[in-house]
Amino acid sequence: MTSTSQIASTCQPTALVTGAGRGLGLALARALLAGGWSVVTDARRAGHLTAALPGAVVVPGDVTDHAHRDALASAVRGIGRLDLLVNNASDLGPSPLPRLADVPLAAARRVYEVNVLAPLALTQLFLPLLRASRGTVMNISSDAAVEAYEGWGAYGSSKAALDQLTAVLAAEEPEVAVYAVDPGDMRTEMHQAAFPGEDISDRPGPESVVPALLRLIATRPPGGRVRAADLTGSTVR
Repeated sequence: MTSTSQIASTCQPTALVTGAGRGLGLALARALLAGGWSVVTDARRAGHLTAALPGAVVVPGDVTDHAHRDALASAVRGIGRLDLLVNNASDLGPSPLPRLADVPLAAARRVYEVNVLAPLALTQLFLPLLRASRGTVMNISSDAAVEAYEGWGAYGSSKAALDQLTAVLAAEEPEVAVYAVDPGDMRTEMHQAAFPGEDISDRPGPESVVPALLRLIATRPPGGRVRAADLTGSTVR
């Protein structure tokens, strides 16, 4: 793990991005580092992250694990501030996606632990620092939170719960900017798992969404649910 002593200065804005081992989390963490941010990241498969994100503080682990969340808190507190919490780590559930009648309850429980309870736990841990910095919480949502797609019941309902958690937090914490961001379809490992055997090469890469997220952080519109496409003028769903 990269030592926090390697972070240049506590004057730098600091971000915690969960699930940064691949996809949108990795793309956003890279952009933040390039923009001069201090970045703390995690991933369950984190062996490559130190090389992929030079300069980041990499904490391997699972966001559903209390001890891992404590380790993330220690890393952030070692830097001394937090300006951005990105709850990006997500669990899709079984692949191929089953109908609700067939979803194993253990799998559904795991989806909710990762997609709802872990973001809530991390937000609770870091709210004092985020209040102090007038920071931002960015919860990565999905159009499955608001659209009824067959097979997406467990994942979609968990993201709907995350959206509501976001809306309430935005009402309760006026000093903190709080968003549930629907990034649209992306060419990621998770999206491929949702459509096994299908060609998803026509979807844009996750790096295409990053400018919208950076704009959101910079402009701080009213909190709540936002679509990345609405922030960029893109036609991506």
